Amino acid sequence: MQKRIYLCLAHMSGEEQKFIQEAFDTNWVVPLGPNVNGFEADLEAFVGEGKSVVALSAGTAAVHLALVACGVQAGDEVICQSFTFCASANPIKYLGATPIFVDSEPDTWNMSPDLLAEAIEERIAKTGRKPKAIIPVYLYGMPAKMDEIMAVADRYDIPVIEDAAEGFGSRFDGQVCGTFGRYGVLSFNGNKMITTSGGGALICPDVQSKQEVMFYATQAREAYPYYQHEHIGYNYRMSNICASIGRGQMTVAEAHIAHHKHICALYKELLADVEGVTLHENPSPRYDSNYWLCTILLDPSLRVQGEESAYAEQVEGAVGGAAGVTHCAASLRTDCEPNSNVEAMRIALDRAGIEARPLWKPMHRQPVYADSPAYVNGVSEWLFARGLCLPSGPCVSDEDVRYIVENLKSAILK
Repeated sequence: MQKRIYLCLAHMSGEEQKFIQEAFDTNWVVPLGPNVNGFEADLEAFVGEGKSVVALSAGTAAVHLALVACGVQAGDEVICQSFTFCASANPIKYLGATPIFVDSEPDTWNMSPDLLAEAIEERIAKTGRKPKAIIPVYLYGMPAKMDEIMAVADRYDIPVIEDAAEGFGSRFDGQVCGTFGRYGVLSFNGNKMITTSGGGALICPDVQSKQEVMFYATQAREAYPYYQHEHIGYNYRMSNICASIGRGQMTVAEAHIAHHKHICALYKELLADVEGVTLHENPSPRYDSNYWLCTILLDPSLRVQGEESAYAEQVEGAVGGAAGVTHCAASLRTDCEPNSNVEAMRIALDRAGIEARPLWKPMHRQPVYADSPAYVNGVSEWLFARGLCLPSGPCVSDEDVRYIVENLKSAILK
């Protein structure tokens, strides 16, 4: 039976069982509990900078609560990076606000500081109001140009919510990603750097902010001997069992980060002589990506076996969609998709038992956000047409990387 190499799967350290057993022995099989407190303390020590951390049910919940904490309401506008997963943008719509999408710059693939400034100026001119928040993303673990982004945000006094869901442990100028802005979002989904099986966290500026976020995360109950609600709250706290897994994962967090960096270095070595394939790397020593996923760009001139029929068959389910239900696609193709050689390479690797995925489709090209304002320069669409994510998780071995590169080379037509 052919081995399947997945893009990025969590790896258990063995320490998790101790914390899980403790939760069962003490009957803390509920949201909140000593392991939640312990996990938050571990995270606070990890991110540093005097920050406080709230453990939540998902990274998406963290984005949502950060927006609530920034006072975002219906009718407001929030600037969001376009080149990202939908969870960065969807919570804006949960609150009845409007996402304003900003395109990327080519060095990090993250939010363009120049376009950010342009977007803010134009929104003020058009609406008479500033956007209520800015959400840059650390795409695939790569730090954004946070010095420039923060300078723009500070100029207009707009709070920054860093989506570091993919950037756990990444650093910019030596500072942990997620600690530059007012709030920072972490994810512990099953495919992230560390996992709690599902879950996330919000990095807060201080204890008082943490307490307010926890208030909204636990259904916003007032201090009465009965249930009194004066605000809309949410059921977003992490369970003690999930936090048990997280505490075990924290014991190997640095090892996981080191492994991802090692895998990227091996890809660099093995792909060095492959023309038409470019590995995305840190632009300079200021950037220290965790390389959550290793990503490559295929030159449009590169010929790949089977590209003439790359989009000929209906995809079953969705790429990366094993955890949910998908609608049957209305058509085989859309007006914004990866080049045929990229899709052909994905198919070729899939047939060899290797999971690969396209880059995120820009939010400003998603049908659900067709009416949202966007400030674009073409970078994210250019990257989406050419990019592919390769396996890089803790379960990916050196032997696996060599096998992946061998199959990638074999798919290229001479």
